[in-house]
Amino acid sequence: MEQKSAESELDVRQLRKTDKHPTIFARYAELPTNGSFVLVNDHDPKHLREEFEADHPGSVGWEYLAREPRNWRVRITKLTSTPLPRTLVDTTGLAELAGEPDVTGAVWKLQARERDLDANIIALPPGGVIDEHTGPDLDVLIHVLAGSGQLATEGGVVDLQSGALVWLPRRSRRQFTGGPDGLRYFTVHQRRQALLLDTTVRRAG
Repeated sequence: MEQKSAESELDVRQLRKTDKHPTIFARYAELPTNGSFVLVNDHDPKHLREEFEADHPGSVGWEYLAREPRNWRVRITKLTSTPLPRTLVDTTGLAELAGEPDVTGAVWKLQARERDLDANIIALPPGGVIDEHTGPDLDVLIHVLAGSGQLATEGGVVDLQSGALVWLPRRSRRQFTGGPDGLRYFTVHQRRQALLLDTTVRRAG
């Protein structure tokens, strides 16, 4: 067993801090199901473990083999071929924030690093406005979770009510306004690196 561990070691003690985690996750991605390697580090990699638990809950094995000064060894095992399906958030609690006037902007974001989608839950206070802007070069779906509001387009106004599922075609012009009870909506679209939307949330009037 010790020989097998030595053959599959990944010693990151000499790497720059910014290179350590990307290197470790790249090695993990190469593993077959039930494959493992021994991570060698100069301190307890507890923050790395938190990242693994966030991205791969229930699908990664973590076993300490040594806890010595500048010689921490952890066997990391890939238990499943992909991250496991899981519930990310209970939107009921987030939707109940609709009546709280000080909650504005993204109140939840999809955080997993290895993903093909971006998703957010956006909050607008009563009368809050996301100014008119041109959307990104990709289609966006929004689902209204709570409250009400209006979506202004080039061709008119779309009333937004809880339960509405709305398609925003790529590059379409749009402006959101929160209704009297505020507005909470979920957005999902294909992931795009460094996507910056020219949006400003303000109060109407």
